[in-house]
Amino acid sequence: MNTVFPEVFQKEGTFLTENADPGRRVYGERLIREGGKEYRVWDAFRSKLCGAMKKGLKTFPFAPGTKLLYLGASTGTTISHLSDIMGPDGEIYAVEIAPQCMKTLIALSERRQNIIPIHGDARQPQEYEEAGAVDSIYMDVAQPDQDDILIKNAKMFLKKGGIAMICIKSQSIDVTKEPKVVFEAVVKKLETVFEIVEKIKLEPFDKDHLFVVVKYNG
Repeated sequence: MNTVFPEVFQKEGTFLTENADPGRRVYGERLIREGGKEYRVWDAFRSKLCGAMKKGLKTFPFAPGTKLLYLGASTGTTISHLSDIMGPDGEIYAVEIAPQCMKTLIALSERRQNIIPIHGDARQPQEYEEAGAVDSIYMDVAQPDQDDILIKNAKMFLKKGGIAMICIKSQSIDVTKEPKVVFEAVVKKLETVFEIVEKIKLEPFDKDHLFVVVKYNG
C-alpha cells in the first residue's frame, strides 16, 4: 500500500482512506483490513474528486487539520473520505440546499465530528458566514452561474493563495453549446480572480464534466 497524498493510500490502482468510523460504510463502499487498520475504498464513479485523482490530479490541498468549505455537499460521499483524511482537528463546512440530502448529511455528522452540516444556498454565502476564513473550497453545484457562485464564496471565505476546486457540468450551464465551448467560457471567467492550476476532463467517470483546480489571488 502506497501513500499518494496525505492520508490517501493506493493499492492495486484503488484509492483508500483509513476509516474514521470503523465498521461502518457511508455509501456501500468496500472495507479492507490491513496492518490492523480498516480502510474504505474510494469509488471514482461516485466521487468526482476521486475521478480526478484517477485521471492524474496533482494538487491536493486536504490534510489533517485542514479547514474546508464544501459547496454542494449532497449526502456526503466525497465528504466522508475528506473527513477520514482531515481527522479530528479538521473542519468541513458542508453546505447543501436539498432537505432530503441534509437528513443524510446530518446523520453522517453525528458520527463524524469534523463535519458541520449547513442547510443553505451557495448563492447566499452570508447565510453561513460563521464558517469564517477557510484553507480551501470544494464546489460541486450544478447551476448555470456556478462560476459566479465560486467567485462570491472565495471573496468571502478563501484565504489568499488558497486552493479551490470546481466541478463544471456543461449541461447545467448551456445544453445548446458544445461542452468545450462552455468550459472555455467558465475558465475565462474564473481567470479574472484565480490562477488556473489544473484542468481535468472526468470521462469516463462523469460525462461532460471538467474538474478545475484554481489558486485564489485575493
